[in-house]
Amino acid sequence: MDPAGPPQSREPAPPARPAQPHVSRRRLLKGAALAAVPYALLPDPRAGARTEAVDYPPAEWQPASGSNYTASDRPGDYFIDRVIIHVTQETYADALAIFANPQKKVSPHYLVRSADGHVAQCVHEADIAWHAGNWDYNTRSIGIEHEGWVDRPAYFTNALYEQSAQLTAAICDKYGIPKDREHIIGHYQVPGTDHTDPGPNWDWVRYLRLVNFA
Repeated sequence: MDPAGPPQSREPAPPARPAQPHVSRRRLLKGAALAAVPYALLPDPRAGARTEAVDYPPAEWQPASGSNYTASDRPGDYFIDRVIIHVTQETYADALAIFANPQKKVSPHYLVRSADGHVAQCVHEADIAWHAGNWDYNTRSIGIEHEGWVDRPAYFTNALYEQSAQLTAAICDKYGIPKDREHIIGHYQVPGTDHTDPGPNWDWVRYLRLVNFA
């Protein structure tokens, strides 16, 4: 979720489906100074969360607005063959607020918190989250956001790597996705994007090792 994202107009609408709204993610997710509020002072992430079955049992349901994704029936409607790794450029709490705001027109399937690797599910895997800036890649992928900034490697904690890798491994096992760099990609690798996340500080060797040993 890099602040320098492509406009939604680069995502062609699928046949017989409404085009995704034209909104620049540059305006949605601006880089901010590191929040000084300790995690202990943040509200419990479960407070106010709507109870609903999650696809990944360790996750909690923190729903994105229904205006921020496309309802679908994957993998029946679209084959899932990619996991796309993102970095929020926002705090965990602020990212959840963005995904829940119907005016923002952006969402991932999952969000991983930096401090402890806690996983929130925002969109069901059967539905098409708006995370890649490319309609074809949205239809065929699961998007995982990670709390942090691309130029602040301290956010990429052991817990974040480990819990994210467990999540990605479970997704790959469920859909038969190879656990390699061709199928587990960064947002910067999506065709047509000008995003840079997860950035040069993301340790791909470590991450793929954790995914394959999960």
